[in-house]
Amino acid sequence: MQKLNQNLKKIYKEESLVYQEQRYLKALETFKKLYPKHNDFNFYSSPGRTEIGGNHTDHQHGMVLAAAVNLDIIAVVAPNNSDSICINSEGFNLKEIKLNDLAFNSNEIGSSEALIKGICSKFKDLNYNVKGFDAYVTSDVLKGSGLSSSAAFENLIGTILNYEFNNADISATQITLISQYAENVYFGKACGLMDQMASAIGGFSFMDFKDPQKPIVEKINFDFSDCNYLLCIVNTKGDHVDLTSDYTAITEEMQLVAKAFGKKVLREVDEKDFFDNIASLRKQIQDKAILRAIHFLKIIKTHLKRHKL
Repeated sequence: MQKLNQNLKKIYKEESLVYQEQRYLKALETFKKLYPKHNDFNFYSSPGRTEIGGNHTDHQHGMVLAAAVNLDIIAVVAPNNSDSICINSEGFNLKEIKLNDLAFNSNEIGSSEALIKGICSKFKDLNYNVKGFDAYVTSDVLKGSGLSSSAAFENLIGTILNYEFNNADISATQITLISQYAENVYFGKACGLMDQMASAIGGFSFMDFKDPQKPIVEKINFDFSDCNYLLCIVNTKGDHVDLTSDYTAITEEMQLVAKAFGKKVLREVDEKDFFDNIASLRKQIQDKAILRAIHFLKIIKTHLKRHKL
């Protein structure tokens, strides 16, 4: 109990420690009921995230300000010496994942099972160890709220595999790249890397995705609560998950503009060249795509000036 309290103090603010302690103990109690054979176990936590600036630019190799939030997914985990991953989740009925059957299945697009399989498949492709485990998961990251519950879940699974079976030798950046692969290929969402990276590194950060395989990350020593700023989540009765097609459209529209200049992403397009050719662009590309490109290029210009890049 004392060790648990010490670790909780490293993650959570003092005012939430009583709640978190009860939450972890309840999760452990449930885990023991589900998997009574396990005497040894580990706790894991993975936070949700919010973007502060530069939203929807990471997939175009842009720059963002993002932060982890104080809502997280937690898990109680123990290896099970089998070829299966068994996850029981509060509010979700997850299917058992067989590690000898990690092929992409179009019927699983948009599911948690797809994310688990995609992460495990990529781990194997990279010659990392992947073994079976039992877990109980509970989350304060509201599904479909825009706080990236999917990235938090991906980071959780990758971190479990890293610490349980790979001696924690895999970097946070590598885990985020694996998570992005799972979301792009298995889950069916054309996301960039901001969500996974913000969840993995925690805190408040500036991120530059000019080279997505080697993002530049700068931690920023700033606490919004110290300045009396709060992020308020409003229940609009909608679900962010239903917006996947709209999210994909953002990427596609930005890439249409880049393609018009013979480039793959907007980061490669010269700003002056773009603005000099807006009139001709409007004859072949809808205005919404052009407005998205303006948003992207103005953000990039601002960040380049501030960071003198």
